[in-house]
Amino acid sequence: MSEPSTIANSCFTDFESPIEGMALPERFTYPFFYEPHPLCLLAAEQLQARLNTQTDWRHDFGIDHFVEGVNIGKMFGVLLVRRADGRIGFLSAFSGKLAEQHHWPGFVPPVVDYLAVDSFFRQGEKRIEAVTAEIQACEQSAAYVQAQQDLAKAQSLSEAEIAACKATEKQAKKNRKAQRAAAEKTATAEEYAALEAQLKRESMALHYQSKDLNRSWKQKLAVYTETFQEWEQKLKALKEKRRQLSNDLQQEIFDQYQFLNIAGETRSVCHIFEQTVFKTPPSGAGDCAAPKLLQYAFRHGLQPLAMAEFWWGQSPSSEIRKHGYFYPSCKGKCEPILSHMLAGMEVDESPMLSVNTEEKKLPVVYEDDFLLVVNKPHEFLSVPGKSNADSVWARMARIYPEATGPLLVHRLDRATSGLLLVAKTKDVHKALQEQFLDRSIKKRYVALLEGEIAEEEGVIELPLRPDIEDRPRQLVCNTHGKSAVTRWQVVERSAGRTLVHLWPMTGRTHQLRVHAAHQDGLNTPMVGDDLYGKPATRLYLQAAALTFVHPISKQEMSFELPSDF
Repeated sequence: MSEPSTIANSCFTDFESPIEGMALPERFTYPFFYEPHPLCLLAAEQLQARLNTQTDWRHDFGIDHFVEGVNIGKMFGVLLVRRADGRIGFLSAFSGKLAEQHHWPGFVPPVVDYLAVDSFFRQGEKRIEAVTAEIQACEQSAAYVQAQQDLAKAQSLSEAEIAACKATEKQAKKNRKAQRAAAEKTATAEEYAALEAQLKRESMALHYQSKDLNRSWKQKLAVYTETFQEWEQKLKALKEKRRQLSNDLQQEIFDQYQFLNIAGETRSVCHIFEQTVFKTPPSGAGDCAAPKLLQYAFRHGLQPLAMAEFWWGQSPSSEIRKHGYFYPSCKGKCEPILSHMLAGMEVDESPMLSVNTEEKKLPVVYEDDFLLVVNKPHEFLSVPGKSNADSVWARMARIYPEATGPLLVHRLDRATSGLLLVAKTKDVHKALQEQFLDRSIKKRYVALLEGEIAEEEGVIELPLRPDIEDRPRQLVCNTHGKSAVTRWQVVERSAGRTLVHLWPMTGRTHQLRVHAAHQDGLNTPMVGDDLYGKPATRLYLQAAALTFVHPISKQEMSFELPSDF
């Protein structure tokens, strides 16, 4: 790594508040699940104060009012760093562009500045724009428009004349049939034979007339079509040229994105993503705050100590982002890149790898020869995960080795506690599954929300789909989302929070959590929601009541748990 430079110092920010005596992080932040270090919180507060007062650029974040448009709110990041002389400070960055620019005083530059005036990107854009201008000129030329109109007119006229000819043939056929029928009653054999010969001649004449008409129009249309296709081939070639220029430019962009790590090793974005499910980098890969911060630190001899990212401004329409909340780095775009960039650094362990569930109890609420109802604890899997085999299913399979079928009738999220239904036989499992499918099973959840809800009750209808670039998060999507409906009712309000009952009318992943947090839902995340709100000791969501018909006794059975928070 190089020594600190004037460029490095231009983005290095000193703390305005005294930090003597504040402990430095022991390891770097695990970027996909973290509590911001106190020094990162201090850096974020200093950056946020600057966002409220700066005059370098103008951008309405929609903090206290709605702003029409996209990219209103913005993700910002701070990176706690140590210079070679031991001085502690921080770097700041924003994801993507800010006020339509990549460069602003006090923020680290992009990994690749493809918006610079004389950049390869601008030059490539000009080449693409020149071809686009050729395409537009071709499409708007009088000769092309005339060729298009001539062909359309000829096709229409040919269809009309051929249709009229067929109608004439059809009517003539009817007339001939009528003449034969009349002749059969009154004409002599010689007269009938003469009539038949005459009718055949008339039929053949119409037949050849039809063939001549079709042949004539085929020849005419071939001339019009050839003229029009010459223009179409020219347009096709121009569009293919533009497509290839766009592909070449995109590949050049990818080639420019070379990411460093603390050892000075460089890896291209294409190399990084070729081992992922994406195979090719998704749009915007490398433009998020975290890679920009680390790249700058590595380039300028600054030691990264910890980082944090927060959302500033109006929430997007689809994903859940709350003003001032801290969020982990995204899985799709950032995880592959950061895995390379953090290689060789001491990083906090992923909480998912360090979770120990052996001490967690799995109380049985009800049991008979056919089924069980258990009380799943929070932070406990329903089925085995990639890094943790302990789960409700695993314990049930161990306790009931003679059980048949899939055992679990439904699932609860790892973070959610509460009632879970288990079947001991395949037939019972199938019967209970059918009750879930026809929505005759009734479920009620209880949740504690971060803020106070003004209304007393209501129904939320927000369609959901997975965020393919940041699993397991879900997005609200009116175009591709699946229907998701939740009924809710306030139980009590206390100390700025709201306890609510929730009845899911559908069963989408994270449905209740998203419907609570989204601005078009309750607009208030659940306490402890580390995906859509703020982490806490646990997610305050419990499957509190369950009603179903016993498959064997046919009796309705209801179970209810007292709230465990």
